[in-house]
Amino acid sequence: MQTNAMTYAQTGVDYDPIDAFKRRCQAAALKTAEFPMRHGFREVSWSRGESAYLLEQWMSFYATQRLAFVEEGLGTKELVATEMLRLTGISHYRKIAQCNLAMIVNDMATLALPLVVSMYCSTGTSDWFKHEGRCIDLAEGYAEACMLARCAWGCGETPVLKGIVHENAADLGGAAIGIVPEFGITGTIQDGDAIVILESSGIHANGVTIARHIASMLPKGYLTETPDGRTYGEALLDATHIYVAFVEDCLAAKIPIHYAVNITGHGWRKFMRHRHPFTYTIVNMPHQLPIFDFIEERGPVTRREMYSTFNMGAGFALYVPAAEVVKISAIIEQGTYPFRVIPAGFIKKGERKSVVIESEGIVFEENELQVR
Repeated sequence: MQTNAMTYAQTGVDYDPIDAFKRRCQAAALKTAEFPMRHGFREVSWSRGESAYLLEQWMSFYATQRLAFVEEGLGTKELVATEMLRLTGISHYRKIAQCNLAMIVNDMATLALPLVVSMYCSTGTSDWFKHEGRCIDLAEGYAEACMLARCAWGCGETPVLKGIVHENAADLGGAAIGIVPEFGITGTIQDGDAIVILESSGIHANGVTIARHIASMLPKGYLTETPDGRTYGEALLDATHIYVAFVEDCLAAKIPIHYAVNITGHGWRKFMRHRHPFTYTIVNMPHQLPIFDFIEERGPVTRREMYSTFNMGAGFALYVPAAEVVKISAIIEQGTYPFRVIPAGFIKKGERKSVVIESEGIVFEENELQVR
């Protein structure tokens, strides 16, 4: 066992107090649940605490319809792009724009399809917007990402928050309203369901704080060469895959998706996000990307901590009846999606939640993911 191994909490991101705050917010927010009823909508109670929050029309003179709302932030990945721009003069902000949108719409795709999104971009000084190349990349990249997600970019906000946001950085985020299609994700897992993993492009936008800390320890920082011949900074800035179109195409093909998970914060513990007790067993692994080997070695970071924090090649997961896996594989072969699909494992009903990663000998128990 590595006694000097690095953990995410040691680098400044401890999920325990964050998750406790989330649960406190959920309890407080429940007091407001009745207000949409004044306008003919009510909350779908089981969606509170999921990646997307659902509302449904309920008054008799409306056709029944469910809407979804998501608000998300990019986190500290923008700081990597800022530093790489300083070091190399190259803007990676098209990729940053896609990562920002992906954080929003991939959460949305776990229950709904995005209709319209906004962008939030706050800075510490208006001078940040004077870099024309960066601004062009950010604007055009966000529009291109919206096309990948099949949604409209409706609005946004660009406040200058001097004294709150660092003058050389931007706080990026946004929100979206989505719609639940008539043939949609049910949110109800069944015993014997298959786990289908959609592979990631890299680190995506989670675990970046620990990745940045590692950069500070390297003599060449972000310019350190990685095993695939690129710099560490380049590898960290790979654009996050957007999974919306694939989810929509599966639903259009009438594939019954029982549940979906965006593998972001909390790493592979996210497989057990559903509120009911199931065991999620992974037997077939996604491709191991070089960036994760580099982080694990240079941290050093234990294998368990890697799977607890990073997506480790699994960007998104669908839970479907086992017989539907063949149809999902056919859809991926017919399309031009930038990721592979892995028939990864199976789900069994149990007394408690757990995630079992067979090839790694790692088991995550229910008490290691408390987001509700």
